[in-house]
Amino acid sequence: MNTVELFLIAMLVIFTVPYLIWRVGRTDYFAPLVVVQILTGILLGPGVLGAAWPEVYQSVFNAQVIQALNGVAWWAVMLFVFLSGVELDLRQAWVYRRETGLTAGLALLVPLLAGALAAWPLLGPGGWMGPQAQSWQFIAGIGMACAVTALPILILLMEKLGVFREPLGQRVLRYASLDDLLIWAVLALILLDWTRVARQGLFLLAFAVASIGIRALMRRLPSRDRLYVALAWLALCALGGDWSGLHFMVGAFLAGVVIDADLFEREQLDQLRHTVLMLVMPVFFLSTGLRTQWTMGGTEVLMVAALLLVAAVGGKLLGVHAAGKLLGWRPGEATVIGWLLQTKALIMIIFVNVLLDKQMITSAMFTALLLMAVASTMLTVPMVSPRLRALLDGAARTRA
Repeated sequence: MNTVELFLIAMLVIFTVPYLIWRVGRTDYFAPLVVVQILTGILLGPGVLGAAWPEVYQSVFNAQVIQALNGVAWWAVMLFVFLSGVELDLRQAWVYRRETGLTAGLALLVPLLAGALAAWPLLGPGGWMGPQAQSWQFIAGIGMACAVTALPILILLMEKLGVFREPLGQRVLRYASLDDLLIWAVLALILLDWTRVARQGLFLLAFAVASIGIRALMRRLPSRDRLYVALAWLALCALGGDWSGLHFMVGAFLAGVVIDADLFEREQLDQLRHTVLMLVMPVFFLSTGLRTQWTMGGTEVLMVAALLLVAAVGGKLLGVHAAGKLLGWRPGEATVIGWLLQTKALIMIIFVNVLLDKQMITSAMFTALLLMAVASTMLTVPMVSPRLRALLDGAARTRA
């Protein structure tokens, strides 16, 4: 078969197998379609399919097919990260700055410290830290991976639970939005390359000046033209970010942050996010799965994934409960909010993809982090759903 035919076989698998598992298996309660797509990507990677049927794996996922899939995946993830930046509403966070700052700060800092402590014994020549990483970069990267909240997936899960447009959902969105901004700031710090600092400084300066112009231009454009211009702006910022050494995803996120969400209709943004998730993000999941490795041995990888999951979930719940106690929340609120904010999924996978690209972590650590992200996301709805019902029933009785 030629490369085009193999590419189409890969696309056929991407868009049929996860959907059939999700629909026929009715996994939506504990594993939404996005989680099934990630798991399918892992199963199709070298660690599972490549180990069981190496001839099949190598014949379908040859170098040319992987290169083609990577091109689609790069654009998919840039779009997704860009939309995450657009979703940030820093003005709302400023209005409720004390509550938002305290909750977001504790929800980020405590799991970050817990993840950093979990990463500490993994330093050294054991096979977890990448060859280009310094110890502080590895520890900070793993700590931040444990602190990440996946804002776009959180929105989808809150829509599923029916609280996204409710006051509770909007509060959670503010906390996650501020943490999302801090996550990318920390990533930029981790990736700061002192040998290329002049390029990075030039990019950030040019970006700051250009963002003033793009904001003014977007306000003057008719609504039908804004999305086209925004996509060109995305490509330009991603190019600048990668040229400077920060990574194209940092540039993509910055491109979205300076674009106000009110330039677009809410329904348009929601539809665009769902479209990106359906049409192109599954390709990113597959390309992510193709990176999974079990070179350290399956048991070691699973043990590290379990350690990181405890640090991530436990740290997030502890941080949010501390905020709830300081702010006088109702009983049960901190538990619901903590479980929602510990959702990892896509943003953490994107985050650790960058760390892997920059050789800050090894493939074995990437696999452990990927498994942790999947487990974290699968826990969200089963843990939140009964607690949310109890919280809403208690609020209704109080009002009555």
